[in-house]
Amino acid sequence: MIAKLKLENILFLDIETVPQTISFDTLDDTTKSLYADKTKYLRKDEFTPEDYYERAGIWAEFGKIVCISVGYFKSTGDNRSFRTTSFHGEEHMLLMEFKSLLETHFNRPHHILCAHNGKEFDFPYIARRMIIQGIELPHKLNLFGKKPWEVPHLDTLDLWKFGDYKHYTSLKLLTHILGIPSPKDDIDGSEVRNVFYEDNDIDRIIVYCEKDTLSVAQILLRLRNEELLEPHEVISV
Repeated sequence: MIAKLKLENILFLDIETVPQTISFDTLDDTTKSLYADKTKYLRKDEFTPEDYYERAGIWAEFGKIVCISVGYFKSTGDNRSFRTTSFHGEEHMLLMEFKSLLETHFNRPHHILCAHNGKEFDFPYIARRMIIQGIELPHKLNLFGKKPWEVPHLDTLDLWKFGDYKHYTSLKLLTHILGIPSPKDDIDGSEVRNVFYEDNDIDRIIVYCEKDTLSVAQILLRLRNEELLEPHEVISV
């Protein structure tokens, strides 16, 4: 089935998220209490809510998106390229820019969004943050009333599971076993919060996010038994 998909119709993406504020102390009392309730079973007695706040970015209710990187294939004759770009800055603005891309260039029925663990993380996270920010959902993220086969989402983790729904494979592990050059040569997800708030280095996060987006595309190529992208075929725009 995936071999029949036209690569040019797929928008690959990855997001980077951080806690909504720099520290637990900056939250209002209600949010502090709600965060404590949300995380109490995960924290157990090992961490206080304050100590656990560095992980708040994984929840759309307590985090925010600081970067969305996208990539797409473009073919000219016998030549192909993979072009990446990123949306960053104030969250409402970057979400509006991403929505505009979906509505102007990837709005047709044959267009598909693809991410690693996208069905569990990236797609619902973006949708939730859009609703929180008062942004009407674009068609590709509005799943209300859609049947499973009508959802225009592709998930490389889902494809790798082959029906084994208890199985989780990280992007780092999957690229390693499939012989794909690792994107994890600088930072990893656990460091994004510090790079954003402490180092104030969004450019470093963008590079990291775009590398992950490229890796998602490379995984799909391997699942289709096709040649991987070469460095000269990857263009940042």
